[in-house]
Amino acid sequence: MLGMREPEIYGDQTLSDIETLCVGQANKMGWSIDFRQSNHEGELVDWIQGAVDNYGGVIINAAAYTHTSVAIHDALKLLSCPIIEVHLSNPKEREEFRHFSYIEPVASAVIAGQGALGYIQALEKLRDVLS
Repeated sequence: MLGMREPEIYGDQTLSDIETLCVGQANKMGWSIDFRQSNHEGELVDWIQGAVDNYGGVIINAAAYTHTSVAIHDALKLLSCPIIEVHLSNPKEREEFRHFSYIEPVASAVIAGQGALGYIQALEKLRDVLS
């Protein structure tokens, strides 16, 4: 629902816009990416588990699941590759229930409050962590 839901918080770029931005940056870096989105927690867990030994790194914006999903936290713990947590807004500057992240303890870095450019920063951070 990006671009429609609370644009004053999340911006007016759509998910497709962000994917195009990420693919372009990945291409500049000589990387290919697998860009996915789901509203279903179990599907996210399945994708994370499928990443074991198959990807050099994971960039994740778990949205509301950031604050609620032990299942996603546990799936991420399986990975030996770097994990970068991304949020368009800064959850720590919003409602108190958004201040806690189940992702942060397993992440190599957290990028928050940078809008869609946070994904570019996450790709660059992933490159730095992997270097």
